[in-house]
Amino acid sequence: MIALLSIPSLLLTVFYLSVLVYLIVGWAAVKRPQIKTSGFTTKVTVMIAARNEEEKIHLTIEDILAQDYPKHLTEIIIVDDHSTDRTSQIIKSYADRGVQLLQLNEDKPLNSYKKKAIADAIKLSTGELMVATDADCRMGSKWLSTVVGYYEQHNPVMVSSPVGYFEEKSLFERMQTLEFSYLIGVGAAFIGNGRASTCNGANLAYRKDVFYEVGGFKGIDELASGDDELLLQKVAVRFPGKIGFLKRYDAVVFTHAKPNLKEFMQQRRRWASKSVKYKDKKVVAVLVSIWLFNVSLLVNAGLGFYDVLFFKVFALQFILKYLFELMFLLPIARFFKRVKLVWLLIIIIPLHVIYLIYIGFIGNATTYTWKGRVVR
Repeated sequence: MIALLSIPSLLLTVFYLSVLVYLIVGWAAVKRPQIKTSGFTTKVTVMIAARNEEEKIHLTIEDILAQDYPKHLTEIIIVDDHSTDRTSQIIKSYADRGVQLLQLNEDKPLNSYKKKAIADAIKLSTGELMVATDADCRMGSKWLSTVVGYYEQHNPVMVSSPVGYFEEKSLFERMQTLEFSYLIGVGAAFIGNGRASTCNGANLAYRKDVFYEVGGFKGIDELASGDDELLLQKVAVRFPGKIGFLKRYDAVVFTHAKPNLKEFMQQRRRWASKSVKYKDKKVVAVLVSIWLFNVSLLVNAGLGFYDVLFFKVFALQFILKYLFELMFLLPIARFFKRVKLVWLLIIIIPLHVIYLIYIGFIGNATTYTWKGRVVR
């Protein structure tokens, strides 16, 4: 009887390992692309939606202004989303250097202020290629020319580029860096396998006409989040095979991990809330199965105190999970030049199991705080 109870766990384990093999193959399928390095012709609009970012937004603006991409082909639009600090004043101080400030002035509550901000920026823009990033991000001087160089060389309609954490100040932040690299790798792997599903809005580019052709954020605007993944999924349906992942280090945008558990959990609740709107139900089924696999790990660990067979099943699951995740993470960590963080995986896995189970329960059932607002 006990052996029969272990069969579902083993089946879930086989499925999870199959998913990891799929991801390993997908990451490997995304090659370091050749890019155009001169003779650019694309007018670019860099867009940022900002709310209460007075502490760091000047650094982001300075990085964008320092890009080596031709200035006459660069437009910068920053939308101030009802900030209550000095964000708008800081943006205004760069007006003489070509930075445009657009201020939201909504008198009625919105489901997603960020989507409204991005849509308004696109409406105002004169560029062909929209390049979205966040107000607390940092980038090297070749970031924009690398993105556009890839766009002009390979003609995708959307470009998902890598995002990484940096300047960690604690073990908790370094653990987040490794886990976040894993998530970026997942998005790249899906694109590598021809099934674009996830990306990060801190480094996302797409053609302006494509945004309007898929209806912009219509149909996905009832959630506060989702200006990145849900838009990508709409584009993937309309333009299959025309989304690329830019696997070049010069294209990486950097941001910071969350400093404490409360902010981390709020962020992950926001990310989890997007899954209810995924149109590809196969992806949803995969997510549910992964969640069930993690539940089985926890259940087998607990039942191991009742019968040692369950603990043996748990040990097998844990070892296989560790080995296959290590195989997936190593090349991603090499890309981000953070291989030294991989040793943290052995610490992260047990915590990650509990975290995933918890997020699965509450991620789509509760409100969360984002930029000082309680949203869903």
